Amino acid sequence: MRQEYMRRAIELAKRGLGRVNPNPLVGAVIVKDDHIIAEGYHARYGDLHAERSAFSKLKDPAEAIGAEMYVTLEPCCHQGKQPPCTQAIIEHGIRKVYVGSDDPNALVAGKGIRILREAGLEVETHVLKEECDALNPVFFHYITSKTPYVVMKYAMTMDGKIACDSGESKWVTGEMARAHVAKVRNALSGIMVGVQTVLQDDPKLTCRMPGGRNPVRIVCDSYLRTHLDCNLLQTIDEAPVWIATLSECMESEKATKLREKGAELIVVPQADGTNMEGIDLNALCKELGERGIDGLLIEGGSTLHAGALQAGIVDHVLVYMAPKIFGGSGRYTPVRGEGVQSPAQAWQFKRSRVTELGEDILIEYEKDKGERKICSPE
Repeated sequence: MRQEYMRRAIELAKRGLGRVNPNPLVGAVIVKDDHIIAEGYHARYGDLHAERSAFSKLKDPAEAIGAEMYVTLEPCCHQGKQPPCTQAIIEHGIRKVYVGSDDPNALVAGKGIRILREAGLEVETHVLKEECDALNPVFFHYITSKTPYVVMKYAMTMDGKIACDSGESKWVTGEMARAHVAKVRNALSGIMVGVQTVLQDDPKLTCRMPGGRNPVRIVCDSYLRTHLDCNLLQTIDEAPVWIATLSECMESEKATKLREKGAELIVVPQADGTNMEGIDLNALCKELGERGIDGLLIEGGSTLHAGALQAGIVDHVLVYMAPKIFGGSGRYTPVRGEGVQSPAQAWQFKRSRVTELGEDILIEYEKDKGERKICSPE
């Protein structure tokens, strides 16, 4: 039954997707006499944490005395926007706590479990740990590195094309695959493209999911070529637009006009010769992290993809493959640049999942640095 209750907590945690950033997704279930008596989840940044949300559902707080609690992440033990959950657990008389993931936040990192045990509670850790860890790769990365967890996404045909030779790319994949992309946009707080994508495709980069959250839209534009009448600026009221550019462009007439349109300009150092976008993507990621962007979706073209790989910022790759063949030249391929000179130099990832989305398939790869995987919206 332990796994059943923890799986319920995991399902509850997913309800906060796109609403709790930069906090983690967390679900909690209170069980007494083999029955769930209350459950909760972290629904929105600043709102009750999962444990306190569950306690708030009790008709009588005394019901929790002697009960067990299942929580997907180690309970917090510090004062933030909400008081420590360890305090609530102890005060409500919980007898035993089952924990899924360890919290790498330096303010918690084992202290929450220790406080509960010192108060006389029994604590069992790592219950469905892998499934609980899969909820929060973005949080785990961000809380320890202060830079966003970067997901690179592209859709391609069977022959590896992201567009026809004419440049037309609407649409490579079908409706189910595009709906999945909308869910990923909802889950991550930022989305980034190169200026060439803006010039050629004129995207809006909004979520397009009912009830979804639009990510902050970021354009890598070294010399401010973004058109003043592009869809991004036409929809500035729907989501912010940040344009990363070089310092030499900040006082230009174009910069003034972009600001008048509502865009925010971010100064980024020029990269060395390995970066295809002309700006230092590592420096940009550091700046984005300081601005609260915990997860970043790169939907740029092949030039930005190459730059991101060369900069070493890519943590996860989503490849949507359509059962189509475009043919033509090799111009519109997912990754351009000079490429590697030998197979041994390849950027190495580990396949984590293959999902059928109608007639298309989604193949997910993650950086080979551990067992944590992105929580794919379902």
